[in-house]
Amino acid sequence: MPDPIITLTTDFGAAAPYAAAMKGVILALNPAARPVDLTHQVPPQDVRHAAFFLASAVPCFPPEAIHVVVVDPGVGSDRALLYVEAGGRRLLAPDNGCWTLLEGADAARVIRLAEPRFWRQPVSATFHGRDILAPVAAHLSLGTDPAQLGPGVEQWVRLTWPEPVARDDGLTGEVVFIDDYGNLITNIPGTAWADRPARVTVGGRPVERRVRSYAEALPGTAVVLVSSVGLTEIAVPHGSAARQLGAAVGTPVVLTWRDGA
Repeated sequence: MPDPIITLTTDFGAAAPYAAAMKGVILALNPAARPVDLTHQVPPQDVRHAAFFLASAVPCFPPEAIHVVVVDPGVGSDRALLYVEAGGRRLLAPDNGCWTLLEGADAARVIRLAEPRFWRQPVSATFHGRDILAPVAAHLSLGTDPAQLGPGVEQWVRLTWPEPVARDDGLTGEVVFIDDYGNLITNIPGTAWADRPARVTVGGRPVERRVRSYAEALPGTAVVLVSSVGLTEIAVPHGSAARQLGAAVGTPVVLTWRDGA
């Protein structure tokens, strides 16, 4: 595969040398590889944030890309490291559920990384991203058959994800992700209210205005719209919905059908 793409998603932050070290390991094994930073700003050890991020970003890449994920609170423990093929996508990640929101996760091909000949030696107890995941990604980019990486597995950690709850008069969900603009992404599908008038509250605070795009609202006005990933979003154009509404991940979001709907 010419100039293979190898993406990196981590919680390392911008100033630490860890992502650079992983790129160095990859390029030392395959100078033609193209390491691509998806983000190194996942909140530390926040597997749920990483899962939402991956489910939103990974499907936009070509299927031959290799996605390396190092959000790994269990590093140094007996948790497994995995090679995953899910929905036509390839990932290397710890077995903590961070990839299991991807389409096709329930029917994934999963292999436990168990062959030290593909690892960098010696292996640090605290940096498996550099010493196992990065070199394995490079070997895969050079054409190594995934079957050589270790045994197939049938069980892995699946992330539990909150589902909206239907009521007679509407739906109850919650904020599941907050982006850098302070926009609140909820677990309520946009299709749930696309053709039905509804009142929306966030943590008990009403959001009256419903729009199709941010440009339809005056700056500073809290609005409800369908996000780019098809979920109900609460935003404040030229402001922060999280700050204005005092919301955080887990804050309840309630849709109540208007009278006569």
